[in-house]
Amino acid sequence: MEQVSPVQILNGNASLPACQFTHDVPAVVFSSGGFTGNLFHEFNELIIPLFITCYHFKSHVQFVITDFKPWWVRKYNQILTHLSKFEVINAAKDGGVHCFPGAVIGLKYHDNLALSPTEIPGGCSMFDFKHFLRETYNLKIKNVSDIEKPKQLVISRPKTRKFMNEDEMVDMMEELGFEVVVATPNRMSNLDKFAEVLNSCSVMVGAHGAGVTNTVFLPAGAVVEQVVPLGLDWASTAYFGGPAKEMGMHYLEYKIEPEESSLFKEYGPDHPVISDPMSIFLKGYNAARATYVDGQNLMINLVRFRETLEKAMKFLGH
Repeated sequence: MEQVSPVQILNGNASLPACQFTHDVPAVVFSSGGFTGNLFHEFNELIIPLFITCYHFKSHVQFVITDFKPWWVRKYNQILTHLSKFEVINAAKDGGVHCFPGAVIGLKYHDNLALSPTEIPGGCSMFDFKHFLRETYNLKIKNVSDIEKPKQLVISRPKTRKFMNEDEMVDMMEELGFEVVVATPNRMSNLDKFAEVLNSCSVMVGAHGAGVTNTVFLPAGAVVEQVVPLGLDWASTAYFGGPAKEMGMHYLEYKIEPEESSLFKEYGPDHPVISDPMSIFLKGYNAARATYVDGQNLMINLVRFRETLEKAMKFLGH
């Protein structure tokens, strides 16, 4: 919240300036600050809450954005123009006095990558959100059964939690009959194009991290394989495991053994980092993040991981 500017609401008989622009639709005022720049947080705290807050207006709503980030507006232009037929207002740069018949200040949030149908006008579900994304990005494939050859997308991380034997993993996937697409951060940067790639895949595999958020673009019935690094069991299941199932996906977890983490070689088997991750989390989030989120890479046991791939094939009926 430190990166979100407060909005002051004046109540009562405050002396207000005259209207310069009068609108006949309500405003939704929200910030593009916070943790934007991270795909998970962009969907979790902005895109899904925008859908929850605004979908029932049927695009008859005006967005007023504080902490305006031009790159974020460009990145999600497809979604913004689908939810509102009016050009967004940059609150800081505009400077005019705008009058609206009503306004929503801030966005409604339900849970991690989730929405609650009972709390939304019209009862929208996560299936409705995915349908909205398919319409927004003109995605052709609704169900994984429409994909002939099983296609697996690998979220490739170059810095932290990277697969140190990624090439061998890809070879094994191809040997099992998958067509494999390796997605690097550069390839994922253009969401308009990358959404189409994701929509054509029947399986996605990635180590716990923001890249797993791309689940939202997979067709129904696809398989999400999340590789769970050491110390990140709870976060993996809470942020992506439950939501994947709510989106109509099959979900598989591959929990690494300590020996598959680069931390094992760094600290040895008896160090609390390996033997008691909870003790590191008790030191505070920053200590745990430095160790388990930013400080480890993964050498996947191909014999064990093959079992996960075979389960994915069975989910797909192959």
